[in-house]
Amino acid sequence: MLGQVIRGESTAGQLLIAEPLLGDPNFERTVVLMIEHTADGALGVVLNRPTDVEVASVLDGWAELAAPPAVVYRGGPVEPNGVLALARRARRDVEPPGWNRVVGEVGTIDLHSDPADLRDAVTGVRFFAGYSGWGAGQLEGELAEGAWLVVPAVGDDVFAADAEEMWRAVLRRQGGKVAMLAHFPPHPSLN
Repeated sequence: MLGQVIRGESTAGQLLIAEPLLGDPNFERTVVLMIEHTADGALGVVLNRPTDVEVASVLDGWAELAAPPAVVYRGGPVEPNGVLALARRARRDVEPPGWNRVVGEVGTIDLHSDPADLRDAVTGVRFFAGYSGWGAGQLEGELAEGAWLVVPAVGDDVFAADAEEMWRAVLRRQGGKVAMLAHFPPHPSLN
């Protein structure tokens, strides 16, 4: 059911789309790719919050593999000084070293790996400062309250060219009533 997780169902590999009136500035109009969701909690990264920080300035050796734009994205409010990376593997039949599938051909990549060993194994890496995290039962509660829509993810979401338009674009591709939310004004009082 859209917007809710049935007890025991994981949101891993799916997108959480912030409802227009969520009310949390950390997640206003965000698109979160869920990486992990277990009984102990959930973890994801915000896909549509690029920063001005260039990958080359903080991750020596990784800039060559960075997907354009080669900047670090703000993955969420938890551990903002830590970096998590998602990479698209170059070949379906070969798993890059330190790669764990999340959705389609996209997975997390171990940043302790040598970037030189991954040049032919991945076609792009997106870097996230921090992540979005929920404790046991916390995300389920937010979903029950209707704070998020749960929608299918595609690997291309991670590498979307227009971060500013992403929230609307993902809503529109859902069709029906959900697509209408894409036209919801940023501040309903101005409508």
